[in-house]
Amino acid sequence: MARHLITSALPYINGIKHLGNMVGSMLPADVYSRYLRQRGDDVLYICATDEHGTPAELAAKEQGLPVDAFCAQAHDAQKAVYDGFELAFDYFGRSSSPQNREITQHFARRLNENGFIEERAIRQVYSPADGRFLPDRYVEGTCPHCGYDKARGDQCENCTRVLDPTDLINPRSAISGSTDLEVRETKHLFLLQSKLQHEVEEWVARHEEEWPQLASSIARKWLTEGLHDRAITRDLDWGVPVPADTWPELAAEGKVFYVWFDAPIEYIGATKEWSDQDPENRDWKSWWYEADDTVRYTEFMAKDNVPFHTVMFPATELGVREPWKKVDYVKAFNWLTYYGGKFSTSQKRGVFTDHALDILPADYWRYFLIANAPESDDSSFTWEHFTATVNKDLADTLGNFVNRVLSFSKKRFGEEVPAGAEAGEAEAKLGEEIAGLLAEYETQMEALQFRKAAAALRALWSAGNSYLEEKAPWLEIKTNPEGAALTLRTAMNLIHLYSVVSEPFIPASSRAMRSAFALPDDTATWVTPAEAKSLNSVLAGTPFTVPPVLFAKITDEDLETYKERFGGAPE
Repeated sequence: MARHLITSALPYINGIKHLGNMVGSMLPADVYSRYLRQRGDDVLYICATDEHGTPAELAAKEQGLPVDAFCAQAHDAQKAVYDGFELAFDYFGRSSSPQNREITQHFARRLNENGFIEERAIRQVYSPADGRFLPDRYVEGTCPHCGYDKARGDQCENCTRVLDPTDLINPRSAISGSTDLEVRETKHLFLLQSKLQHEVEEWVARHEEEWPQLASSIARKWLTEGLHDRAITRDLDWGVPVPADTWPELAAEGKVFYVWFDAPIEYIGATKEWSDQDPENRDWKSWWYEADDTVRYTEFMAKDNVPFHTVMFPATELGVREPWKKVDYVKAFNWLTYYGGKFSTSQKRGVFTDHALDILPADYWRYFLIANAPESDDSSFTWEHFTATVNKDLADTLGNFVNRVLSFSKKRFGEEVPAGAEAGEAEAKLGEEIAGLLAEYETQMEALQFRKAAAALRALWSAGNSYLEEKAPWLEIKTNPEGAALTLRTAMNLIHLYSVVSEPFIPASSRAMRSAFALPDDTATWVTPAEAKSLNSVLAGTPFTVPPVLFAKITDEDLETYKERFGGAPE
């Protein structure tokens, strides 16, 4: 049995995320995890809230809460949304956990022992108005590379270039807005990435041909530009503290580790959180330590996170000089835009995940987002496209097929799946088509090509409709009742097949389809193409019920209401 470790980018704690965040990391990781579990693989899907750093402190300040209380509330709020989307994490942890603190400090000590951490005096932005040194994200200004006027002191979210606060043009305090800033000397710890450049290059070279071009090109770009030594501590009140047994002076000054140092380590920390809940049956180290030959590790993230997970965190792991598991495959995504523009909380433009669940069930969103995942390039969310996809693929192609087959069979043959005649030429032809489409679906899922997998799934649904139109049981029953029963029995076997293979995309609807049939010990275990080909009569004689409508169509009136609430195309 293959063992698959899966992680998705940690969502920041400062607020509910938009649909782009969902499709760029957590949702595809969930789809892939569900698929692998159905195939019988041993899967561990780990995620967590990223709770340290400036965003947490600033968000807590805005709400007038202590930062630990804010993070606890925000974690629960985010987890409730992800539960609503049916993200089947094995564990959803917190980077502020004692486990992450312990492992982060261990990594730092080991890096120091191996000569990869150095204490340096640097000149840092100080705000007299705030009475404190300002960490990079507490400084905002204009990006010197692209001119974006809301760039942060660590990275420009517009062009994704990594920055230092002193790089910004017209800098200001993110706390008070004061432009009266000074540069003073203070001490921080630096990770000597320059000393690890060649090791990281060799490691990336062993993996980049397998990775998507987006991931490998970003990693190669960073390596070509050269790895620079980076400060890994900050002047914050909230974070993993620098251990006093190793750096007593910095610990006394209240220094904490930079969020991008401890956040990737939280993947390990969250796995230990999971393990500590049931230590007799869960072994976190078997997933992370000396696991290169036993675990396949896949990461899911949007392109702005790629440098940290393909270069910076591997540098950290290499420098520790211990056999920690490093990522095998990085599934990177481009941006999902809103009518070609950015999602914006402040401007109330775009759909955020909690609001999405307010108006429609999760399966509508799950299917649309994965079917239009921004893999090879950016993709744009529009209400018109969303409506057309839901109505055509979900309501018409799948939902209508399920409803008319079950309703017609109940009306003409009662509440048990009819036996009917022996399968004939049409059923053999259908079986061949279904087997081929299912094999294509498997191929694309194994390759993590989600849009192509969605297209194959859609084709599977369409095949059932084509078969039904060809056989026309509503006409067939007038002259050949046994033939009509065969058609309906075959179609119901298809519905059961759909309930299994659609589960990674639309889990709630798949449960509704599967539960329509009173099969004993029925599970969502995968059906192979060879098994699907037979479309046999395992359901014959099985009691069934007609489930509620799986997917309601979005009306023109609904469309206008949604656009008015969430905004249409940016002006």
